[in-house]
Amino acid sequence: MTETTKGSAKTQKKILLVDDDFDLLEQNRILLESKGYLVITADNVKDAWETFQREKPDAAVLDLIMEEHDSGFILAHRIKRDPYGKTIPVILLTSATYVTGMKFGVSTGEESEWINCDAWFNKPIEIEALSNKLEECFEQRLNN
Repeated sequence: MTETTKGSAKTQKKILLVDDDFDLLEQNRILLESKGYLVITADNVKDAWETFQREKPDAAVLDLIMEEHDSGFILAHRIKRDPYGKTIPVILLTSATYVTGMKFGVSTGEESEWINCDAWFNKPIEIEALSNKLEECFEQRLNN
């Protein structure tokens, strides 16, 4: 499920996982690896951008609130503006609902365009839902 065939060789999907909370970063890394993904991590926006450029991941899973309240938005936007980045899924993770009690979401076209991600999930993540969304995004890109 997490491998693609290129000719006769199979390659593992590489996920860039970014979170400034070390415990959540490690927990989510382990969960994603348990689903068969190769996971590379960063704990801040600067390192995440450098890792993205160097590693060319198959997807990016980003914390929304890191150094600043909009760090995840900015990083997602930057990745999606990159010629390579516009071809990969970008998923945001947020604890904003848990912390503020306000529901976070994308309900209008304007919000969707500004947020510039393929999906978002509330923390703590449900690994099955995240993995299913990643696979759905990979499948959509194969069919386009």
